[in-house]
Amino acid sequence: MHPKYFVLGASVLFAQALPSAAQVTAQPLSPVATQQQAPVAGPPLTLDEAIAKALAANPSLRAAALDVAIADGMRRQAGLFPNPEVSFVREGTQRGTRTQTVQLSQVLELGGKRSARINLAERERSLAAGNLSVARTDLRADVTTAYFDALGAQERVRIAQTSLDVAAKATVAAEKRVTAGRVSPVEQDRAGVAQASARLELAQAQSDLAIAMHTLSAYWGETGQANLTLIVPELDLAPTPALAELEQRLATSPQLRRANLQVQREEAQVGVDRAQRMPDLTLIVGNKKDDEIGRSQTVVGLSVPLPLFNRNQGSLQASLGRAEKARAELEAERLRLHQGLTNAYQRAQLSREQVRSMRENILPAAQRVFDSAVIGFEAGKFGFLDVLDAQRTLLQIRTQYIQALYDRYRAVADLGRYAAPDAGADLNNRIAP
Repeated sequence: MHPKYFVLGASVLFAQALPSAAQVTAQPLSPVATQQQAPVAGPPLTLDEAIAKALAANPSLRAAALDVAIADGMRRQAGLFPNPEVSFVREGTQRGTRTQTVQLSQVLELGGKRSARINLAERERSLAAGNLSVARTDLRADVTTAYFDALGAQERVRIAQTSLDVAAKATVAAEKRVTAGRVSPVEQDRAGVAQASARLELAQAQSDLAIAMHTLSAYWGETGQANLTLIVPELDLAPTPALAELEQRLATSPQLRRANLQVQREEAQVGVDRAQRMPDLTLIVGNKKDDEIGRSQTVVGLSVPLPLFNRNQGSLQASLGRAEKARAELEAERLRLHQGLTNAYQRAQLSREQVRSMRENILPAAQRVFDSAVIGFEAGKFGFLDVLDAQRTLLQIRTQYIQALYDRYRAVADLGRYAAPDAGADLNNRIAP
């Protein structure tokens, strides 16, 4: 095969798989266009649809929602009064000499036990709702991360397939040129090695894609092999809000609110244990009938335990310790969130610069190198291996660009973990509309 025709065939293939240098310079390079040319492996699934499916069917999220329902039941139970007791006592068995007593006993809670119990139940209900909010926030970020991991694997499969197609064409061309006596058989061996390597890379990429798809679909409860086509959303490289602005939102972050609710819950438990130190009063009202004298008498009494030994001092000491522990954990959580926010912010800034640099400089330069190698090979100035090296470099750089692009999304998703829901929505609008 004449080198000119082979180069033209390779150029057509790369023109379909990769943008030209002029296109990269004129408009942002986005994997959207390449994704649309990829073979359809299943029904399309957008990021928003994946998040909605996870929020609707994730088992862990359902369990967290059930904790709120359980807390509602506990709140209802906490407001109930103690049941009265009815007792019947008969003294003697012979009619005419026996005595019968019927009495009603009612425990009167003192020391604010009922209000303290209600307060504790309300704090536990708020804590369950806080746990649900954190679970939703974490699930949204986890699904976003898993989605872009799978999307990156999907793009790597497409790139590996493109590389294998080019390597296969190169092998065929090398065989014909060796048969024609134009090149050394070593060129054919090199082309065969390149094709085998590309085939292994494709197999590895397909395996990684299957694992990533399985991980993603597990978030909405599917255990079978997922067969989906993921859609790459648009990405705007608008500057991330200032770190100081994001730090101000930490006070309303779901994690910090939950830590504050945990402190309130433990303080409410202290109130319950403190109220338990006051003994309850039991009121007794009844009627006593004496058959021997033929007379009935009203029975009225009070019963109260003497707090000589058990004054609930151990439980109160333990609850005070748990409250202090919750305050310490609140400070630790504040530090952890601040560190996580700072790390996510730095990764978002770095990935933004990486995407911008690769989009504006590195990718166009790699495209120009490849175009020059093709032209030089056609003119007889370069060998075929030079074209293969330029092609491999271009594909590797494009893979790195896709990885940097998805690192940007993952960093934005991590930033959403630490922002309030409304602030997080505003953050996503400002970064990735």
